[in-house]
Order: sequence, then structure tokens, then C-alpha cells
Amino acid sequence: MLDAKQRQNLRGQAHALKPVVIIGAHGVTDGVLAELEGAIYAHELIKIRLPQVSHDERDDMIQTLSGASHADVVGRIGRVLILYRPRPAAAPKR
Repeated sequence: MLDAKQRQNLRGQAHALKPVVIIGAHGVTDGVLAELEGAIYAHELIKIRLPQVSHDERDDMIQTLSGASHADVVGRIGRVLILYRPRPAAAPKR
């Protein structure tokens, strides 16, 4: 869980980023979740563009995306969601 200072810092870092995952008219599908997993593993901090749907549907999508990816919601501006999940530490070599 991120505190307010960490969220503020991550929002600043995300300002220059472009959305790397774009949710289409079909909503959150298995393909979208697979792309999300790859993007968040590669970048840690990503932006997602959400479709034009009602606020309630958008809130449900945000819950689904953050829950499925085990990522923290850093911020949301209009239809753009910012997620952060730190990359797991490398397993120790034997």
C-alpha cells in the first residue's frame, strides 16, 4: 500500500507517460489482462486508457484491473488510470 507522498511522486513520474494499455468497447477481457500483466511487469508504472462508459462501469473496471494485476491505483484523471506494481525481487541464485 502506497502512502500519499509515494503516490504524489509516482503521479509526477507518470505525467510524461503515454497509455500503454487501451481498453476497447469489449471492456476488460482476458487479452486485456494479459497485456496489462506484460506491461506492468516491464514498466512497473503504467497508464491505461479506459473506454467512454458510465462512472460506475469505469469504477468497476478500475477495481477489476487493479485486483487482477495486484497493482496499486496511483491516480485517475478522466479516462486515464495510473497503476503501479513494483517488479518482484530476483530469486537468489543457488
